[in-house]
Amino acid sequence: MSKEKKVLILTIGIISFVLVCVMFMQFKVVQETDIAEIESMREDELQEALSEWKEKYEETAAKLEDTKSKINEYKEKSKNSKETEELVKKELDEANIISGKTDVSGNGVKITLTDNNEKEYTSKDLVSLINELKAAGAEAISINNERITNLTDIVDISNKYILVNSNKVSSPYTVLAIGDENYLKSALNIKNGYIDTKQKEGYTISVESKNNIKINKYNKDFNLKYLDI
Repeated sequence: MSKEKKVLILTIGIISFVLVCVMFMQFKVVQETDIAEIESMREDELQEALSEWKEKYEETAAKLEDTKSKINEYKEKSKNSKETEELVKKELDEANIISGKTDVSGNGVKITLTDNNEKEYTSKDLVSLINELKAAGAEAISINNERITNLTDIVDISNKYILVNSNKVSSPYTVLAIGDENYLKSALNIKNGYIDTKQKEGYTISVESKNNIKINKYNKDFNLKYLDI
């Protein structure tokens, strides 16, 4: 049971207990009044007693209405807290997706970059492609199953290997991107765009639409050493 529900139940219980006590006190006053004493009262005294009971009844009724109002208020607060909790959870889920800490799937494109006898891809080529995909609206990207995040490092270490997230990857480089597949393909295939330019330079590259692409989450911790949070 959530903390908000416990507080709501406890509050309603306390208010209800107080209300019952107040009503019980009023009933007890009536029950303990001597009927014979009432009969012997003068008319003006009866009017005064009746007025007093009426006032107490109205006070009790007011307390009842106040209790109902408070119960509705706490219910509404509990509802709002739940809505707030759901909103926070949704925002957290979205933040995890954006930061790459969640497995994702969707439609998009698959780009394959392969070294040949004349041209070999470098980290700079991969970074340029990633930037092109981001500009075209890609929501998640991976290179050889390495999830790309804002903290991803893409570095050359030899003619054969490139480091992505500090892990070695080599040709062929399979780049998966989730987003509007038609827009992504158009952005890459445009004249003098990324693919056209690379093919003119002698690189081997291809792009195709893919359904239900699966991109795994970034599997390392984000270690921020110098930021004050």
